[in-house]
Amino acid sequence: MKHLLVFGPGYSAKPIMTRAQNANWQVTASYRNLERQNELMDMGFTTISANAGQMKSVIPVTHILVSISPPEGGDVILKQWESWLKQQKYLQSLHYLSSTNVYGNHDGAWVDETTQTKPSLARGKRRLDAEQGWQNLAETIGFPAFIYRLAGIYGPGRNAFQSLKAGKARRIIKSGQIFGRIHVADIEAAVWDLMNRTQSGGVFNLADDLPTPPQTVIEEAARLLNISAPKEEAFEDAELSVMARSFYAENKRVKNDKIKAVLGRELIYPTYKEGLKSLLKEIK
Repeated sequence: MKHLLVFGPGYSAKPIMTRAQNANWQVTASYRNLERQNELMDMGFTTISANAGQMKSVIPVTHILVSISPPEGGDVILKQWESWLKQQKYLQSLHYLSSTNVYGNHDGAWVDETTQTKPSLARGKRRLDAEQGWQNLAETIGFPAFIYRLAGIYGPGRNAFQSLKAGKARRIIKSGQIFGRIHVADIEAAVWDLMNRTQSGGVFNLADDLPTPPQTVIEEAARLLNISAPKEEAFEDAELSVMARSFYAENKRVKNDKIKAVLGRELIYPTYKEGLKSLLKEIK
């Protein structure tokens, strides 16, 4: 029996966990508080404290999914669980959900998995360190590591429609600024596919086919809702938090040719246009 151990059972990881559960895998998820533990147990998952550092299970862990943004000081999970993981004899693959911010700024140019990583943001540097740490662990133990560099994630409950209806959507205009994005269903499908293959691992970008200025997505969502888009705001004059402003510090287009070649198919939602049309059903 397959056993998936998940660190960080959040928005991107849960669909993968449910997929595994429906395939009769054992799924164990980490938690940091009792409320979170109860929520996971109600969904039928086995739970383990993220701080435990080890786990006893009748069914050995065969696959690992990591979906936690490393805090200041580095990847705590890797530090706490490394010793125990090195003792596991049945591990088949590791899947780490990273971010395209490891590439840093490229002034709108295209990047792919061979592009030199040069993150300019502290969180991007921590991501890259975490990638390397998990890859080193997998190499030491002797099983493949899959690193997924995710663009901006959207999907049910997290999209431009929701922002517009909540009155939080903004059209921030910064000349030449481009963002990539990826539907959560494409993350689920790609990770689940590779989790069930005999593959040597590697780094894979998960981004759509059409990197787009952020205001364009808001405009399209407003059009589909038949409402007015928010007024334009110049980036230089916009009141933004430090975190929000930092997202505009890096500008790149992310290629996805490698993941499509490995999967042997196109993305479920190749661009934001198909993604928004699908998500419109949950709004109306």
